[in-house]
Amino acid sequence: MDPSSLRVPPRSTREIVCRAVRYLRPYPALTAGTILCALGSLGAALTYPQCTQYLIDDVIGGRRPEMLPWAVLGLLAAFVFRDALNSLRIRWNNALEQQVIFDLRRDVYGRLQRLPVAWFDQRASGDLMTRVLEDVNAVERFLIDGAEQGTVAVLSLVVVTGLLLWSDPLLGAVALVPVPFLAGGALWYSLTAHRRYRAQRQAGAAMGALLQDNLQGIRQIKSFGRERHESGRFEAAAEDLRQGTLGVMRVWALYHPAMTLSAALGTVLVLWVGGRQVLAGELTLGALVKFLGYLSMLYDPVGRLHTLNQMLSAARAAGERVLDVLDAAPEETGGASPVPAGWRARGAVTYENVTASYAGDRPALRGVSLSAAPGERIALVGPTGAGKSTLVNLLPRFYEQTGGGIRLDGHDLRDLPLEVLRAQISVVSQEPFLFNGSLLENIRYGRPEASMASVEAAARAANCHDFITRLPEGYATRVGERGIRLSVGEKQRVSIARALLKDAPILVLDEATASVDTATERLIQEALERLLAGRTSFVIAHRLGTVRHADQILVLHQGRIVERGRHEALVLSGGLYAGLIHAQRAVSDDGLGLDFDAAPAFGNLPTRGDCV
Repeated sequence: MDPSSLRVPPRSTREIVCRAVRYLRPYPALTAGTILCALGSLGAALTYPQCTQYLIDDVIGGRRPEMLPWAVLGLLAAFVFRDALNSLRIRWNNALEQQVIFDLRRDVYGRLQRLPVAWFDQRASGDLMTRVLEDVNAVERFLIDGAEQGTVAVLSLVVVTGLLLWSDPLLGAVALVPVPFLAGGALWYSLTAHRRYRAQRQAGAAMGALLQDNLQGIRQIKSFGRERHESGRFEAAAEDLRQGTLGVMRVWALYHPAMTLSAALGTVLVLWVGGRQVLAGELTLGALVKFLGYLSMLYDPVGRLHTLNQMLSAARAAGERVLDVLDAAPEETGGASPVPAGWRARGAVTYENVTASYAGDRPALRGVSLSAAPGERIALVGPTGAGKSTLVNLLPRFYEQTGGGIRLDGHDLRDLPLEVLRAQISVVSQEPFLFNGSLLENIRYGRPEASMASVEAAARAANCHDFITRLPEGYATRVGERGIRLSVGEKQRVSIARALLKDAPILVLDEATASVDTATERLIQEALERLLAGRTSFVIAHRLGTVRHADQILVLHQGRIVERGRHEALVLSGGLYAGLIHAQRAVSDDGLGLDFDAAPAFGNLPTRGDCV
């Protein structure tokens, strides 16, 4: 995994908070209700010290037993009022919390769905999963708790400070002695913590990405006996996360007790000065107890602000990673469609002097031009890295060409909305991918509204209906993650059935039959012939059986088309294609074992020109 895939650009705290607060705007009633309940609970709490002073000085000190029940009932009513509001606050807070999580997670996932394929090439999927699952939660926790607890804590500080100074100016001044130390500590922590939390988040994402890779590749790990090696890699990633977490905790272990000690020193100073006043008869015992009650309400919100400060630092690191997704440029979906609704392409495709490259690397395609008439079969031949995959990936605009133009039925691909364009193209990849659902869901993926009769017809044409009906649950059988419960040949035939059911006029086929037995290969070849019939197709050819029947064979080398024509003519021409055929002729007489990608001598064959 490339470590650069985990790096995200730094963001200011202000930007992250402002962007996050937007998710509260659709829910003003819940937000206001939560805050008002918290403020009401605070108001009830503010009556405790006053009631306590009355109970000590007037009821007990004044020896008025008849007032004791009323004083106790007053305290009980304040408790009931506080806890009733807290119950309502928790309920509304949870509703707001889950709605914001849903909205934020939906937006992040929605943006991921609209990003170009090239964006995912530079990032680890495990890291992206961490952003959707964990980082969204970290941002939400600060957003909701910050809106509620932050507002209440700040208001508590203002109100309680005023009450302290009004009750006894001298004791109020003494109580405020620790405040500069508390404020300075909070400022220092805020300015330094985000770097530690960012390192922790990156380490967690790296471990998640490694874990996902290892779980998906568990068979390869076991087959190569690499369990000990992979355990060592995981331990190293887990150690990075442990050290990153300890780095956060070490500072918190100093910061939080230091702030708590500062608050405790304030309480000690108040007890010392206030105790002297009580002994001197300048202050009643009830007034001192009341003051201490208000004092605890001053230092408690300070403690909450410290916790929110830690939460803010974590949210900033998580917010950077979330905004990295939300701010990524989506695919250009196109403007007004130049074709009518329900349009179906005839399948005429032209490439005009097309060039393409990846992220500033050397060009993968250099001035490629070709023309495919509706229904033609185009075979792409050449060694690994010749540009075959790049050429076909430009057609559904998985990547964008850097020069030239591509047209479908005369329309520039960039003028067609992506949804319209991709509806015209079916892709069958070399490594078929099935979702962790039923066989029926996988076949219907490209046409969810298809009837069961249509699904079965597609499955029969793809030579997979028979093996599906032999399964205990038939089409309802779940295939497991990435189709793990099926063989390679079965997965390939299901993917062909999916493409048949979609019934797109253009087909991109990365043929894959090398890893299956002969009987399965024949079934797949029969299914492919049915799939190719009547469609404009671009076939990355690995087998001579496909190439022989192509209407055009394009031989690519170093991003250029160096030969083109039909099989017989290219063999007779004695050029690169003919040299490849002779150099890589398989043992079997029909040549079905030929693999164009595994051509070690291809780059050394004599060329007949750069482009034909």
